[in-house]
Amino acid sequence: MVEPNKTVEQADSRTTLDPRDWGALRKIAHVALDDALDFVQSVRERPVWRPLPDSVRAALAEPLPVGPQGMEQVYEDFLRFVLPYTLGNIHPRFLGWVHGSGLPSGIIAEIMEAAMNANCGGRDHSGIYVERTVIEWCKSIFSFPAEANGVLLTGTSMANLAGLTVARNAQADGDLRRSGLHGYPRRLVAYASAEVHECVPRAMEILGLGRDALRKIPVDSCFRMDLAALRNAIAADRQTGAEPFCVVGTAGTVNTGSIDDLASLAELCKEQGLWFHVDGAFGALAMLCPEIRPRLSGIEQADSIAFDFHKWMHVQYDAGCLLVRNGQQQHKTFAMNPDYLQHTARGLAGGGVWPCDLGPELSRGFRALKIWFAIKQHGVAVFANAIAANCEHAEYLAGLVRNASHVDLMNPPCLSIVCFRFHPPDWSSAALDRLNEDVVADLQESGIAAPSTTRIHGALSVRVNITNHRTKREDLDLMFESAIRAASLRMASAPAV
Repeated sequence: MVEPNKTVEQADSRTTLDPRDWGALRKIAHVALDDALDFVQSVRERPVWRPLPDSVRAALAEPLPVGPQGMEQVYEDFLRFVLPYTLGNIHPRFLGWVHGSGLPSGIIAEIMEAAMNANCGGRDHSGIYVERTVIEWCKSIFSFPAEANGVLLTGTSMANLAGLTVARNAQADGDLRRSGLHGYPRRLVAYASAEVHECVPRAMEILGLGRDALRKIPVDSCFRMDLAALRNAIAADRQTGAEPFCVVGTAGTVNTGSIDDLASLAELCKEQGLWFHVDGAFGALAMLCPEIRPRLSGIEQADSIAFDFHKWMHVQYDAGCLLVRNGQQQHKTFAMNPDYLQHTARGLAGGGVWPCDLGPELSRGFRALKIWFAIKQHGVAVFANAIAANCEHAEYLAGLVRNASHVDLMNPPCLSIVCFRFHPPDWSSAALDRLNEDVVADLQESGIAAPSTTRIHGALSVRVNITNHRTKREDLDLMFESAIRAASLRMASAPAV
């Protein structure tokens, strides 16, 4: 006969996920923390990016582990196969996409978030109050009224989707949460510039409206939405029986960093009775900078704003936000009241409105903690200075481009994005496209810098985005000199046809 205590002990040894030796785990944890800090501190000593060798790809494609490998082996594999081949966006010469570069102090916030493992969908605990504080800070940044509300999401893609959901439900007749669009008598349409981020038409698809229901309005010479064309599109849709419900203004387009005339869009939306949503993925937080804030005039009049903390505030991924001027409309759009989510006046199910009442997620991580850490540690003035420096860096790079031979500046910098195109004489458009694409790939594969490409007026161009608090002028000098060198080598050896 087996002794009962021994049976329980054997069962525990098979099912527990806590370490048998906390001291051994503590040792690895301390090593890992030191490795993490060393990784960030020594970032300039590494290439921006390096391609994964076939051997690493094969190692990462291992079969499903059935038995334990142990923390020591797992961490060793991480050091060998994962850490050296990261995206590179913490590097000061990661200049391709609008990615934040992270904060060393954010490592501590992430550790504590993992230790707490709090579900911040709701209930009455500290995580909910930290998020509410962060939302109040955001309302202050954008001069939103007390009755406004907000929620933290994975990023602006989700925030745009949630914001457009509120807009659709608030503007349309009837109860779309109950009846959906089936039988709705008119086609709901929205408007954005031709430079709008792809997540907005994707949101229209997900909402069941279809991407064709997003009217892409032409832009002017500064890549801002053409207001006259917008008015004409709204009038034409109404004349044909469609129902306009929303205009999406962009504060920092992904191609050039341009900012729509938000004040005029706000006035037009009031006049036309439309919801005014702003996609401010990275540009919205330039509101922190007194010298840049006037370019965003009108954003404070938006009905909803979507933006990211993991871009120009450099909070670790992921951390996006949606603010809605009419908090009741946001609550009306998302709140549920099933038996298992009943709110109570007392106990753990208290605490008032929960985040899951304001967005699509019920299971949610404690995203607010790293934002709270970052703002409390640094204060918003430091972030404002870093944003302003990035915009100054863009002007500096634009000057380098203007002074170079056979290089065209493709956009006047509005925020921190500079696009240029190598343009030797007598080359065909197709050959120029290949040249500029090859220059970008050469820089990336060399590990010197990582710009990206885009098309400006149809021409493939080198795109440099500067949203990194570590970037200095000497990084831009090195990147541009290396780009010129790569282009010169290719121009000397490649046919121009």
